[in-house]
Order: sequence, then C-alpha cells, then structure tokens
Amino acid sequence: MNSKEAAEMFGLTTDTLRYYERVGVIPPVERDKNGYRIYTNRDLNWIFLAKSLRQAGVSIESLIEFATLSQLGGDVQQAQKQILKDQLQEINVKLKQMTETRDLLRYKIDTYDDHIAQFKSGEVTADNVEKLWKRNQ
Repeated sequence: MNSKEAAEMFGLTTDTLRYYERVGVIPPVERDKNGYRIYTNRDLNWIFLAKSLRQAGVSIESLIEFATLSQLGGDVQQAQKQILKDQLQEINVKLKQMTETRDLLRYKIDTYDDHIAQFKSGEVTADNVEKLWKRNQ
C-alpha cells in the first residue's frame, strides 16, 4: 500500500504519516526501488495504534519511546508493556474527570430552568446558591 492509500485509510494526511515516521512515532517504513514507501500490515498497525493513542491524548514523546524500544531488539517487552500500562492509567484518570464533567453538565441542563426560575423569584440569591462542588458529597 502506498502513502496516499495508507493516509486515506486512517483519515490522516501523507504529511502526518511522514512526520510520524520522521520523529519516530512509527518505525521506519520500507521503500521500493524508487524510494516510495510501501506500507505493510505491520506498518498499518503502527499507524492505527499511533492515531488511536493520539486521539486519546497520549503524548508524542510516549509514542516515540514505545516505537524506539521496538527497534532496539533484545528484552524490551516489559518496558513497552509498562509504557502501555502508564498510558492506560493516565487515560483512566482522564475518563474519570470527563465522566464527572459530563455528569455536572447533565445536572446543569436538567435543572437549568428551575434554577433560573428560583433566581427570578428571589428564592435563590448569590448568597444562598447551591454549592456545586458539594453536590456529590
């Protein structure tokens, strides 16, 4: 598969693919006799992994570290696995924060009209307004 096909497959640009290879997010891609990149299934897996992890907020540096280890040979599997575990832990923290924010937004949307009516009637003022940070305690 050529660069254009690989880029289209994952909704990326060819510039992004070249960047990922240049900085080490993905291992070097084989080239044909004319110097054109030829993406194998292994390369496509790397691209998919990199794109997915980037969408989840994983840093370029972590991806480079992971890809670099794969090229060193030797006993690097535990180090790679630890990188993946660390990234999973970070994503789980982000998911928890996002879930809490989503729940707060749902609550605000669900109670918005009532809160506005209470403010307009004078039942709720700036001094006796609900303390959102204590809502789930």
